[in-house]
Amino acid sequence: MSLPLRLSAAIFLLSACAVGAYVVPHRGFGRAFRSASSSSSELASTVDGREITGSVMPMSDFVLVKVDKIAEETEGGIILSKSAKKKATAGEVTAVGPGRTHQDTGIQIPMPFTVGEKVQFGEFDGTEINIDGDAYTLLRDNDVLVKYTGELTIDSVQVTGDAMLILPVTEEETAGGLLIAATAKKANKPSTGTVAKIGPGKMVGTGDILPMDIEEGDMVKYRDFAGTTIKIEDEEYSVVKYTDCLAKF
Repeated sequence: MSLPLRLSAAIFLLSACAVGAYVVPHRGFGRAFRSASSSSSELASTVDGREITGSVMPMSDFVLVKVDKIAEETEGGIILSKSAKKKATAGEVTAVGPGRTHQDTGIQIPMPFTVGEKVQFGEFDGTEINIDGDAYTLLRDNDVLVKYTGELTIDSVQVTGDAMLILPVTEEETAGGLLIAATAKKANKPSTGTVAKIGPGKMVGTGDILPMDIEEGDMVKYRDFAGTTIKIEDEEYSVVKYTDCLAKF
């Protein structure tokens, strides 16, 4: 390997470690997948425009997600401008880190994802990375809102950790019978709803799962603006942390 190429590889390795990934050296170039059980991404020849030999492996509690392509035009055939395109917030898991090590006990917290699962995440979450010209993002495990296989439906969707999927209750009119305008409803984001799905609970330093004192079907009151909205089968749900719930009834 020439000196400029070695320097380029060293610079990339340092920058990759800063965002939660590293490159596993691998002989030869190619695009063949390694075994899914190794939780490695596709063998890449370029990462962020730099030539490498190896595969990108997430570190600690990061997952590498290949981001879904965004629509280039509307259903009516109108080509969307760059500013009109919405950032994709879904993709497929291509590699999974080993999990973070608890700072007090040294126990490694296992990752709740497997290669091939689909995930949704927040618009401003993750660190973008380009592998062989395709858009990927590196996400921490708690940046993932939901995971699923196949199509995103209420039956297939799962939440992880101590998160809950809630169907908010929206007020269409005031107590006096006046209809609430859409702009007013947006300003007053719902903070009450029905629990549709719950995660397994938070894992503590001993490796044990702390169960959540809540069940599917419960009504809950949670902190204003605490949830992140996702759309499932034409319904808007909120992903809320258990610690943001104030009461159930």
